[in-house]
Amino acid sequence: METTLWDDLREPPTRMQRWSAVLRKQPSAFLLAVQLLVIILLPWLQDLTYGRVALSVLSLCALTVAVFTVRSTPALTWLSVTLGLPAGILEIWSTVQDDNSLIVALAHTTLSLFYFYTAYGLVAYMFEDAWVTKDELFAVGAAFTVLLFAFAYLFLAIQEIWPGSYIGHREGDYRSFLELLFYSAANLTSVGLSDVVAVGPQARAVSILEQLAGVMYVAMVISRLVALTVMRNQQR
Repeated sequence: METTLWDDLREPPTRMQRWSAVLRKQPSAFLLAVQLLVIILLPWLQDLTYGRVALSVLSLCALTVAVFTVRSTPALTWLSVTLGLPAGILEIWSTVQDDNSLIVALAHTTLSLFYFYTAYGLVAYMFEDAWVTKDELFAVGAAFTVLLFAFAYLFLAIQEIWPGSYIGHREGDYRSFLELLFYSAANLTSVGLSDVVAVGPQARAVSILEQLAGVMYVAMVISRLVALTVMRNQQR
């Protein structure tokens, strides 16, 4: 019986088993890939007739991967599910009733809270021990993109409640998700290269918080890597 089990382990794994093993060992890499895929597809999705539906489907996929990723972090998985489940339901509901400002704002706010909690889990995961694994390196990028989307969804909720909070080169009181994601990236990276400007008081307040979050995140990651490098050199 022992020989049979040992022989079974020697059998080459299937492609599905390989991907499953990679997903278990490096969930942050999958989350980062999904977030980047959404960014790449956004220019085409927003021009489609059912672009809002397609974006919601991608958001749900990102939600699922994010919940799976949180399982590998010190964050509470049940709390992640508690935030992610209503976020997914409200996102679908807002797609069906896109003229209901309350539902749309609530959906975006819930998604934003979920992404903020996911970012917290990833940051706690990076600072959990004194070793840097390959997945923790992917978590650095994943946490940054998660924060990027968290603030973008929060901006969407703000402009739904207070129309005209953001202005850009196009006329109208509402900016597209890609525009606000672009604005979020400009804030979080502190480059300031964006044609979207926050003019509402609530929008400006949240923009300041994102700018501070971006600076503090980079400072924390650099200090973490420097500290680990110094510790490793002292142990030699």
